[in-house]
Amino acid sequence: MTKTVYIGSGAGFAGDRLDAAIPVVETLRTCDGPRYLIFEVMGERTLAIAQRIKMRNPDKGYSPYLDEYLRGVLKACKENSVRIVSNLGNANPLGGAKRVHELAAELGIENLRVACVHGDDLLTFMDADEIGALPTIEGLEITGKEIVAANAYIGARPVADALALDVDVVLVGRTTDAALVLGPLIHEFGWGEDELDLLAQGTLCGHLLECGGQVTGGYFCDPGFKDVPGMDNLGFPIGEITANGSIVITKAANTGGLVSRATVIEQMLYEVHDPANYLTPDVTLDITGVTLAEDGENRIRLEGAKGKAPPETLKVTVSADGGWLGEAEMIYAGPNALARAELAADIVTKRCRKNGITDDIRVDIVGTSAVFDNDASDRRRGDNRPLDGEFRLRTAIRTMNKADAKYVNDEVLSLFCSGPAGGGGYRCNVMGQVNTASVLVPRETVETHCGASEVKP
Repeated sequence: MTKTVYIGSGAGFAGDRLDAAIPVVETLRTCDGPRYLIFEVMGERTLAIAQRIKMRNPDKGYSPYLDEYLRGVLKACKENSVRIVSNLGNANPLGGAKRVHELAAELGIENLRVACVHGDDLLTFMDADEIGALPTIEGLEITGKEIVAANAYIGARPVADALALDVDVVLVGRTTDAALVLGPLIHEFGWGEDELDLLAQGTLCGHLLECGGQVTGGYFCDPGFKDVPGMDNLGFPIGEITANGSIVITKAANTGGLVSRATVIEQMLYEVHDPANYLTPDVTLDITGVTLAEDGENRIRLEGAKGKAPPETLKVTVSADGGWLGEAEMIYAGPNALARAELAADIVTKRCRKNGITDDIRVDIVGTSAVFDNDASDRRRGDNRPLDGEFRLRTAIRTMNKADAKYVNDEVLSLFCSGPAGGGGYRCNVMGQVNTASVLVPRETVETHCGASEVKP
């Protein structure tokens, strides 16, 4: 009988639907073969924020969603041999592992084994100035700014090495998203570094599962054009993979959502700049020859991914102090609302300039093409504008001076009594910002290692 590995997705980003993994685990427990659950919760800025948290408290820096995602499934996973692989470790996989053990004790789970993968954090072995001087290939300018994080995208083999330690949970920091899936496949099937087509198929599977419900109809859905049933109970995806690399994408049983050629193709093309050369640390993926076929209801089979040698460099996300973002909003509604909102915008802009604010201030009136407008608000000033209705004034400023951000927000607040009639619904926020840039380092610069721990109640 052909061995099949089953891998389900429990989250596609930090803050994704918190109970989505429960029906995935319920489905996995009925599968006849090795079973895995992944949580993909890390983005570039997510990691940078986690690094800042770790700087303030060395015990923190793992995902703030760790408890919320694992509490509902950890015991069921342990009891049903569903192994968890996740980047919930964020900037501190070891701290995350400690918290997983604490959670296991709270839930009465015995003999839980957790492994951590380390090596992605360049600041542990490279000087910040040296990192900051590397040429930027994309992203914002970071020259001369405080470097707060620098993390390399590591591949799937360290994940496979961690699974070889006979653990229940693997926590990583910055890996490629697909590595959370390819790692278990390398572990189960023993795929070698030269089996590029198999690695390509495994990477493709990881790419399809990484965004959770996006491949099962979430985000795909557009009522009346691309209808998806049961969106309030959207089922998250499960991949079924065999040793020859054949993939079937399906979803958790007894859930809403949709797995179709269209949903899978949309996710397959997501964030792929060159379909013939999708670069990862494990393989250069070519999806131009991939075929998709229906394999039953809510089941799509994929074959034909090709692999080429991986690049000689690894991508690194460098995060630098980006100062502060101040945002404030005030709503105007009813007759002549647009004119009142425009006058409010004019008042705030003039007062900020008069009182020494030199950084650019973005002013939008939401409801008049704000999403598609430019900083000069050219669309808002065009013809065919509704005059009556409901409009929200929004101001935003990026500045290195926190006091300036607060001042702009306070100017919007003062519109209650010192601005046009009928302003209300004020809200504001001042948030620390991080600028990110991508650089490349030689592959041999990064050395990974892993270790396991066990706590017996």
